[in-house]
Amino acid sequence: MSEIACPTCGAGNPSANRFCGSCGGSLARTCPTCGAENPAANRFCGACGTALDASTPASEAVEERKVVTMLFADLAASTELASRLDPEDLRGILRPYFDAMAEEVDRFGGTVEKFIGDAVVAAFGAPAAHEDDPERAVRCALAMHARLAELNRELAAKAGGELALRIGVNTGDVITHAAEEGIVTGEAVNIAARLQALAQPGGVVVGDRTRRDARGFAFTDLGDVTVKGIERPLRVWSVDGE
Repeated sequence: MSEIACPTCGAGNPSANRFCGSCGGSLARTCPTCGAENPAANRFCGACGTALDASTPASEAVEERKVVTMLFADLAASTELASRLDPEDLRGILRPYFDAMAEEVDRFGGTVEKFIGDAVVAAFGAPAAHEDDPERAVRCALAMHARLAELNRELAAKAGGELALRIGVNTGDVITHAAEEGIVTGEAVNIAARLQALAQPGGVVVGDRTRRDARGFAFTDLGDVTVKGIERPLRVWSVDGE
């Protein structure tokens, strides 16, 4: 049986292994173009055909600057909800909520970057990019509100009231870490979180670049605002619908 060397510790492993038998490190290699995982022996990505540099260990970072549209969605009054419910009851509410929101993100071609508390952070444009990522993100935000309205039919009684989302969407330059999941860094991510805080329950607030690049929506100009951590004023818009 052929062997492959672990990129972390150098130990030999059967080619069928996914993780190193000596150190537990991943033997898979992540494509820097599409983010797909490949067996360590692959010279080319099985998903998109990109050449995989044999000299680059799978554990090594592949950083890339990209224009990405970030979506930050958070439940309104979540602190009050957590203080009122038993942890098991809260989990029974959040689990179907997270599953439903992740399905909407996936449906519009985005990637859930992480869950923070009861917030959903998603990227449109990383690892896979589309020409209309800002539009996809805004459509996803509206779909998430609609999906939560459906969920409320079964969750409102458990939650003691209807759940509502605040969503911020922002487009800008970020650094993506293609060798790991959940790594997108840059000011655009922080701004999306700040815009979420400006939204009304059930609302969507977007940055100016997102508003320019997302076609087919009605917006209301909210003017220039100052947010924590950003020195310059930001022009922001609320989404009125398609």
